[in-house]
Amino acid sequence: MSENIGIFGGTFDPPHLGHLILAAEALNQLQLTRVLWVISPQPPHKTEQTITAMEHRLEMLKQTILNSPGFELSMIEFSRPAPHYTVDTLDLLQSKYPAARLILLLGGDSLHDLPTWNRPNELLYAVHSFGVMRRPGDSIDMPLLESRLPGITARLRFFETPQLEISSSVIRQRIQTKGHFRYYLPTGVYDYIQKNALYRAK
Repeated sequence: MSENIGIFGGTFDPPHLGHLILAAEALNQLQLTRVLWVISPQPPHKTEQTITAMEHRLEMLKQTILNSPGFELSMIEFSRPAPHYTVDTLDLLQSKYPAARLILLLGGDSLHDLPTWNRPNELLYAVHSFGVMRRPGDSIDMPLLESRLPGITARLRFFETPQLEISSSVIRQRIQTKGHFRYYLPTGVYDYIQKNALYRAK
């Protein structure tokens, strides 16, 4: 039986409530069978950025999706050496789930940058569609995007999310400066960060 699988990739450093809301809204509005959270060991576009050790990010992500029906952890990117490009990850996932329709979940900013990704024309046909998160007031120049990546418009499926300004980088900064961050995180992630003193200023 065919199923619709949402692919939600990232470094998740740390995973937060914004990630959960995006995945939950995609699951509901796009009528997905499940969402695979694909954690990336070292994204090619973040080679200059210091990323928290994999074991910590993995445990935090496990805490994030604990007891959440429809959410699954995928470690597909650990089955091959770097660099880990999305188009290759999708090919591997399609081989693993040959009957599934893969829907790549993106934010509006990622959609704008899609033509700059590795082998974007192959990526366009590596998925059934792109599930794009829309926030109130978002503006996407569709004619420009279509001119840069012909065929993309027909493959877009938009879904709405609440306007929550939460990002992993802001959370890391707040922890370093002893600012407020507790309620941006699932309880298990907050407890894990506290226990392991993650993101503290060196």
